[in-house]
Amino acid sequence: MKTPDALGAASSPDTRPSLLLRVRDWQDTVSWNEFYALYRQLIYGLGRRSGLSHADAEDLTQDVFLRLAITIHQFEANPARGSFRSWLMTLTRWRIVNRRTRQRSPGDASADPIPWTDAASNPRSPQNPIDRLAAPSEFEPGWQEEWETHVLDMACARLARRVKPQHYQVFELYSRRGRPVLEVSRTLGINPASVYLIGSRLTRQVKADVTALRSQLEQS
Repeated sequence: MKTPDALGAASSPDTRPSLLLRVRDWQDTVSWNEFYALYRQLIYGLGRRSGLSHADAEDLTQDVFLRLAITIHQFEANPARGSFRSWLMTLTRWRIVNRRTRQRSPGDASADPIPWTDAASNPRSPQNPIDRLAAPSEFEPGWQEEWETHVLDMACARLARRVKPQHYQVFELYSRRGRPVLEVSRTLGINPASVYLIGSRLTRQVKADVTALRSQLEQS
C-alpha cells in the first residue's frame, strides 16, 4: 500500500478557500502553521525529487513560503483560474529552475529567469511569471505523486496518534510494506489471525481518513 490510490482514494484535494483567505493575514500564526504543515513536505519532496540536495531543498521550501507570503493575495479561489495546487506547483518548479540556473552560472544575477518583482508590484501585469510562463512538463508526474504520498502520510500520522503502537506496527509492516503475515507475526509476537485482523481494520480506517481529509480540504 504505497499510495492513496491503493487505499481507494481517487481524487486530489484542493486547498480550502477559507484557509487561503486566512493566510493573507500575516499575523494569523495558527493558519500559517496549518498552511505550513500542509505544504512543507510537499515542496521539499518535489525539490529532492528534482535533484536538489537536502540543504537546497530546505532553502527552496523557505523561499517558496516567503514568495507565498508576498503573493498569496494574487491567487483567487476561482475554478476558472485553476486550483491553488496548480498555482503553487508553478511557483515551486520555477524556483527550482532558478536554483539550477544559478548553479550553472554562479554569481550572475541575470541568470535568474523569473523577475519576481514584476509579480509583486503588479499581479495583473502580463509580466506576472506565475501566469505568463509555461511550466516544465518534467515536474508534473513528480508533483502529483508527491501530493498523493503526502495525503496518505497525513492520514497515517493521524492513525498512529490514536492506536496502540504495536497495532500501528502491524499496519506499517503488513499493510504498508506488504510483509507476509507469518513474518509480521514472528517479528511482533502476535498470532497470524490477529495480524490479518488488525491490518485489515486499520487499513479501512486509513481509507476512511484519506476520504475524510480530502473532503475536509475541499469543503471547509
